[in-house]
Amino acid sequence: MSEAIADTKKRIRIGLVPRLLIAIGVGVLLGSFAPEPINRFVVTLSALFGSFLGFIIPLMILAFVTMGIAELSQGAGKLLILTVVLAYTSTLLAGGGAFLVATNVFPNFVDMSASAAGADMSEGMLSPYFSITLVPIMDVMAAIIMAFILGICISMMRAKSKTGVVLHSVFGEFLQVINFVLMKIIVPLLPIFICGTFVNMTVSGAAFTILNVLWRVFLVVIIMHFVYLLIVYNIGGFASHKNPFALMKKQVPAYVTALGTQSSAATIPVNLKCAESQGVPKEIVNFLVPLCANIHLPGSIITITSCVTAVLLMNGMPVSPELFLPFILTLSVVMVAAPGAPGGAVMAALPFFPMVGIASDSAMASIIIAFHLAQDGFGTACNVSGDNALANIVGAYYKKRVDKGGIAGIEGS
Repeated sequence: MSEAIADTKKRIRIGLVPRLLIAIGVGVLLGSFAPEPINRFVVTLSALFGSFLGFIIPLMILAFVTMGIAELSQGAGKLLILTVVLAYTSTLLAGGGAFLVATNVFPNFVDMSASAAGADMSEGMLSPYFSITLVPIMDVMAAIIMAFILGICISMMRAKSKTGVVLHSVFGEFLQVINFVLMKIIVPLLPIFICGTFVNMTVSGAAFTILNVLWRVFLVVIIMHFVYLLIVYNIGGFASHKNPFALMKKQVPAYVTALGTQSSAATIPVNLKCAESQGVPKEIVNFLVPLCANIHLPGSIITITSCVTAVLLMNGMPVSPELFLPFILTLSVVMVAAPGAPGGAVMAALPFFPMVGIASDSAMASIIIAFHLAQDGFGTACNVSGDNALANIVGAYYKKRVDKGGIAGIEGS
């Protein structure tokens, strides 16, 4: 009987994206028709979640960035360095390209009336019945600096130690705790946060204006994903002397899998097979694909950069290269520490939204989260497909070194 109940629960379980869409719909309906006391109750729940999110953010930075840096010391010498440099460069250029496209295309449909609606969005909003102030144990900048110091030190200690480093084990378990909080508390409760946001936006009259802009942003983002893949596979095909369109055709199974799972980590087994079918040396496949699943997120940075730009334009806030360059440079590093799970990239990026003037627990941040998660399958598919384009580049370098006798294998690099 219990097995039948469990099986029924699995069949009726609703995915994260449908729940977010339902939350947006419910928020618009409540904001349009529900009495004020009910709407204020939903807004109160949303505000409490926002306060908890603000408390967790420095801990997320400390866990993700520390372990992201600490783990990079282990690997394959020159091949590791080459892979990390390619992954960072690819992510950086993807983010920069997204900013250029967004700043030239989005103003065509984010007009002055939309900006005015965004700028006045706070007017007429409901206040929560009560709030609880959770003071973070450290501010975001302190968490970033501490994470870099700890990550680099643990990395150096691991390189010298033959018995293991206690701090590495401690932070590994700390990361598991934060991942548990993220996946079991924050992500499941996001629909409440977003529902409260759209209740307030509907009450203030800005919801439909914002939704009318975001569906167009969605289409532009998907097109940018495909353009990125076309460019990077042409580079990978040129480096490996292969037909880029043949490589992309062999990548389809992993792309479709990522589209469904919305998880780079869950797509690794399929992506390994796709890389092998593309003729990438098995040594490179086993080394690079799992690594890039965690450090190479071009699709995610395209989405985040685009949506941040759109939200700033909707709110009549400044958008300039001087403002976004530090943000994109930082975001490209942060993607190294993003967990390869649904919503992992936007959660890792959330603490850095204040760099462009967006508070991490604000309505604008919740819009970005909702948008990112709504297209997360496409972003993840772009991420994992980009991984195998890099695998062909690194594989070509590896074959060249082997042919010259300059490398005996992965560990000898």
